[in-house]
Amino acid sequence: MIEDYRFFEVADPFGELWQVKFLWQQNAISIRHADAVDVKFIISSGEARQEKVIALAHPDLLALSAKAGRPVADSWVSRLAAVHLRRMIETWEDMEKTIVSPSLAELETHNAALEQRASALR
Repeated sequence: MIEDYRFFEVADPFGELWQVKFLWQQNAISIRHADAVDVKFIISSGEARQEKVIALAHPDLLALSAKAGRPVADSWVSRLAAVHLRRMIETWEDMEKTIVSPSLAELETHNAALEQRASALR
């Protein structure tokens, strides 16, 4: 599990280590006219460098928030995005895309992992 959501490292399926750096989080309506929250990261390994935007649909965040009994907060949204990006790198799924929109089911899985990690730290 990711300890620091602003900077962390992840190994891909090919054994390469990627450094991930959080850049920003912004309401996508202001940049893409989308009902989502965009969370932007830079990933790099050696000379390779890529930008990744995890676009979390606002309706999905509201549904997950209600189900989890927690408010939609910037830190929670960025953590969900970081967990999704980590899974992307570990599996190499969707890595050809710059903007990725996880499904509600994926967000539920990521939130469960965050809750499990928080419980383990208590």
